[in-house]
Amino acid sequence: MIIPGRTAVLFDLDGTLVDSAPDLCGALNALLAEHGRAPISLDQARPHTSSGARGMIAAGFGYAGEHPDYPALKDRFLDLYQERLAQDSQLFDGVTELLDQLDAAGIPWGIVTNKAMRFTAPLVAALGLAARSQAVVSGDTTAHAKPHPAPLLEGARLLAWPASDCVYVGDDLRDVQAAQAAGMRSVVALYGYLGTGTPPEDWGGDVSVAHPLQIGALITERP
Repeated sequence: MIIPGRTAVLFDLDGTLVDSAPDLCGALNALLAEHGRAPISLDQARPHTSSGARGMIAAGFGYAGEHPDYPALKDRFLDLYQERLAQDSQLFDGVTELLDQLDAAGIPWGIVTNKAMRFTAPLVAALGLAARSQAVVSGDTTAHAKPHPAPLLEGARLLAWPASDCVYVGDDLRDVQAAQAAGMRSVVALYGYLGTGTPPEDWGGDVSVAHPLQIGALITERP
């Protein structure tokens, strides 16, 4: 059990609820083809997925954000991604059952992502989450993105729930950092993308899970 008594859950999107790596990798490979470069594999792309366009372009081109070609590559990548936003993306195994458990237990839940709303809203709708989620906060909803606590605090506000009684679930170091800054408990989704930097056991999360259904067990079980 994460929090005794009242609990609400906020989820990261990519790498936590949704496996969006196939479409992000597809958009990157289309961009690489436009520049006469060889494609990369999904396995190569997956660890970079949580970093969005910045991570994907770095994986494919080796360019950091300060490279002069980066802005144009980013804009084109995002356009290509929008064209195939929900083509191959799907909920991780066990997520539907997890959300069913939360709903059955009367536990409110929402989504807090750094993904811009132009991508978040159609993806959430395509995957059947729009009518279920009680809060959707994107990277451009507040003035700051994670690891700043503002998006998580906005999620708690939309749920009408105290931040101190919320759990945030994510697959990236900045998810744990944002949860800590917002005064929330954090759950590390080890089945997600996890990035390429500090290993998750060093993030300082409150608990780690290897499968979405473990989240439901931690939150819905009461003594």
